[in-house]
Amino acid sequence: MNKNIIIALFVVLTFNACNDFLTLEPPTRINELNFYETENDFEAAMFGTYSGLQGLYSTTLLRLAELPTDNAWILWTSPSISEIEAEEIDFTSANVFVASVWDNAYQTIARSNNIINQLEASDIDASVKDQYRGEAKFLRALNYFYLVQFFGDIPLITNTFRSPDQVNTYDWTRNPAAEIYDLIVSDLQEAANLLQGTDLSKARASTGAAKALLGKVYLTRGNYDLAAATLKEVIDMNEYELQDDYHTLFTNNNDELPESIFEVKYLSGMMGEGNDFTSTFAPENFDMAIFPNNRQGSGRIVVTPNLAASYEEGDLRRVATIRDSLLLQDGSYDQVKYGIKFIDFETLAGDDGGINFTVLRYADVLLMYAEALNELGDTEEAHDYLNIVRERAGLDPLQGLSQAEFVLVMEDERRVEFAQEAHRWFDLVRTGRLQTVMNNYFQGNGWEFSVEEYEVLLPIPQIEIEITPALTQNEGY
Repeated sequence: MNKNIIIALFVVLTFNACNDFLTLEPPTRINELNFYETENDFEAAMFGTYSGLQGLYSTTLLRLAELPTDNAWILWTSPSISEIEAEEIDFTSANVFVASVWDNAYQTIARSNNIINQLEASDIDASVKDQYRGEAKFLRALNYFYLVQFFGDIPLITNTFRSPDQVNTYDWTRNPAAEIYDLIVSDLQEAANLLQGTDLSKARASTGAAKALLGKVYLTRGNYDLAAATLKEVIDMNEYELQDDYHTLFTNNNDELPESIFEVKYLSGMMGEGNDFTSTFAPENFDMAIFPNNRQGSGRIVVTPNLAASYEEGDLRRVATIRDSLLLQDGSYDQVKYGIKFIDFETLAGDDGGINFTVLRYADVLLMYAEALNELGDTEEAHDYLNIVRERAGLDPLQGLSQAEFVLVMEDERRVEFAQEAHRWFDLVRTGRLQTVMNNYFQGNGWEFSVEEYEVLLPIPQIEIEITPALTQNEGY
């Protein structure tokens, strides 16, 4: 299903769903019982749940997974306090991006819970019911995975609230991270089974997406044998392959590419369906001439010279990721580096980009599998999967690395492969290297910033603690 059909369906179904909700019986209650009756009702609810991902990736996640790393910095004159906190890894509990990721993820979790629970009593076709349950469980797992990585212990919610009393009496005590991961694993295992044989857009969950994410979860938890086995299942599906041209992954018309496993759709020119990557990644300059109408960027997440210098000579990924100069209106160039992934050079508005964001792609599966093999002591075979990705980048294969050397090479490889794709923070935290890498980076720039051990987790948003006193703050904040 192409992007236009998906977006159109979302608008139509959501509008119909809203009309249903507006007819209340009685007027003081949401008319859920009358709404969740047909497949179209659940389809509308499903699209509404997916829609939360658009804001998550466009406005929030990159400011927490790229900006607080050596990949990105701010190059504009009036950054917000929250942006400065992110760049310096000096988060406070009032940070708007921290609050936003919490709110956005829990909203999607709540919508997923609602679909899962409403399906229990529905009379729709069993196969369709399985599909929606699988999709909802995938989305719940994905959002819990972000939350637990960012915050550690968090409230675990699987039920649906029907009244303020239920909210007020719920136990909002934070559950141990291990329990959150148990739910994530269970959800993804079930989603992988329920979605077998479905043929949906890559903007919707699939068996491949569930297994790829499950492999990442296992890798994050240090369950390397399970990670390797699960990721090998994705490889053996033979449903995905690397794009010959790396650049096509991040430019216009990147719909449904063979390398894509799960993507978030955006559409320029349709109210509220575009992204803000074009404004966010482009530098701030009143005289720039790279967009229609000579529009300027915001310079909020700009690639660092450190990232630009990290590519090996001849790496084809660099030219597809970074530009070293900015065309000005007088025909001259300003020597400033900026990232070009996901920048829509055709859109008329910086917050209306139409390039999709790929959440899971096959290169990630190959590199995660190589990482798991190396951790299991099979470093020789791990080279093979690393080199598949390097070959696409035009680089010579690597051989003979020790297990310890392979870890550092993989860190560099993932950095340049996934720059500007919201991987760097999670990779450094997963490998226990965040403090070392970032403190060296800060010191190398002559900055007096540092990352303390407690800052590997973000603070619980203060507004959530004020609303829910049972929530406790992470140590150090």
